[in-house]
Amino acid sequence: MAKDAKEVKEAAPVETEEAKIEAIEEVVEEKFAKSGKKSKKHIEEVKAEEERQARKVERAAEEAEAEKKPKGAKPITRPLIERRGKNYRKAFEKIEKGKTYTLTEALKLAVDTNPVKFDATVEAHVRLGVDPRQADQNIRTTVVLPNGNGKTVRVAVFAPLDEAKKAKEAGADIAEDVEFLKRLDKGEITFDVLISTPAYMPKLGKYARMLGPKGLMPNPKAGTVTMDIDKAVKEAKAGKVEYRVDKQSIVHIGLGKVSFGADKLLENANVFFDSLKAQKPASLKGNYVKSVFITTTMGPSIAVENLYS
Repeated sequence: MAKDAKEVKEAAPVETEEAKIEAIEEVVEEKFAKSGKKSKKHIEEVKAEEERQARKVERAAEEAEAEKKPKGAKPITRPLIERRGKNYRKAFEKIEKGKTYTLTEALKLAVDTNPVKFDATVEAHVRLGVDPRQADQNIRTTVVLPNGNGKTVRVAVFAPLDEAKKAKEAGADIAEDVEFLKRLDKGEITFDVLISTPAYMPKLGKYARMLGPKGLMPNPKAGTVTMDIDKAVKEAKAGKVEYRVDKQSIVHIGLGKVSFGADKLLENANVFFDSLKAQKPASLKGNYVKSVFITTTMGPSIAVENLYS
């Protein structure tokens, strides 16, 4: 192959693409003629080489033609804020750029800057200085918000019939034994929280792939695997929420709805941050909380002073 290319290179100089192709063909034919009678395999190899050289010439011609064409003007990319909706931009103007607000100010501002017509959720996003890959720094727990989170929680209980009866009285939407497994076999998931007794957890093992990705698999850390079913149901209905650190070391949690008002949202926020502070790993070096932002579902984010480092 390398020898063929060298022979093509040493051939007489050509000016047009057609002349280049003809020159290649002459070199190939000359080589073939000198070699005498060859096998069918050799003939195919010669033809393949001829086609390869022709394609190489064509690519070179296309690249040369492309370089001659004038390049268009660089597209103008508008700033992200200009690509936002009118209501969002109007809300964004109320937030002072580069300023960090107190938690009270941020919650009031979040309520005022809600750009949508529906009752949006007020969220807290906290970046931590932990490493989620470390077992002792993979934070996951629950907190009972005093004013709830504004969501109607559907609670299901998988427990023996006597415990299921108590769960129904405590407010559970679904409380069953064998019948609950039949629901799962059909793929029916009509609940937001699933509570189970420790003895019944092995029976849920075959449904882990269905429940796990949805965050519905009962877990002792979340308080959903317990013998005190009555208490667990009441807490879930009262506004008990689970939060955990994600792969980017960020905790996300809904503190309530815009309709709660700043005072109730502040009560929920204080309870959450107290809970988060209590989860600080003993082995952690450096700042525990790196940044805090408050926002609504579709509203602009508001930087909060870091008082929990």
